[in-house]
Amino acid sequence: MRILLTNDDGIHAEGLQVLERVARTLSDDVWVVAPETDQSGFAHSLSLSEPLRMRKIDDRHFALRGTPTDCVIMAVTKVMDSPPDLILSGINNGTNMADDVTYSGTVAGAMEGTLLGIRSIALSQAYDFTDESRFVPWDVAEALAPELLRKLVKTDLPEGVFLNVNFPNCRPEDAKGTQVTAQGKLIHGLWIDERKDGRGFPYYWLRFGRKQSEVREGSDQAAVRDGYISVTPLHLDLTAHEVRQELAQVLK
Repeated sequence: MRILLTNDDGIHAEGLQVLERVARTLSDDVWVVAPETDQSGFAHSLSLSEPLRMRKIDDRHFALRGTPTDCVIMAVTKVMDSPPDLILSGINNGTNMADDVTYSGTVAGAMEGTLLGIRSIALSQAYDFTDESRFVPWDVAEALAPELLRKLVKTDLPEGVFLNVNFPNCRPEDAKGTQVTAQGKLIHGLWIDERKDGRGFPYYWLRFGRKQSEVREGSDQAAVRDGYISVTPLHLDLTAHEVRQELAQVLK
């Protein structure tokens, strides 16, 4: 089985190193094409106004000045002599659940693979803060992902469907199992932080926070909160089918 790895945290991210070790438990034919720099929050974007510059690290490791979507396209159409059988995107530093999937470059890597007709899975690891520092228990995903992936790659999926996997913040031995979940709902707390540079000119940071919201049972958030691995099937078809007939009646 030929496996392509990408991510949105960048070529030097620890999560990508963990993912490569996981992938090598499944196959010896592993390729890595990942962004040269952090592309978190770039979602399913393409680089159309700038050239894509690629740095070859070795025969199967490449860093691209582009988004995760760019990386998948470059790998499949240019770098690899034949397409991969599986694309793994991650392992992201932090969860990608609920509405965050629409912002996530990690999820977008799997989305692009699905558009290209390749089985694709996004993987993310929950974390905690210790003494104001982020602590990511990478050993959870590294210990639990191999067995989970062996099961998932044998599962038939409909066309246009990919999987979004989130690992809980706990010790590997404390994980309670796996739940197949639905996408949850977040209430974002986004605001603009205005500052001034050394010459007094304003500049702005987009600040990202969370507001308390009710966690839906059966959702990705509920599963990870309760110590389970969340596996959410997502599809590319964004049509609100349940509204079509009603809308058609209005427009008659």
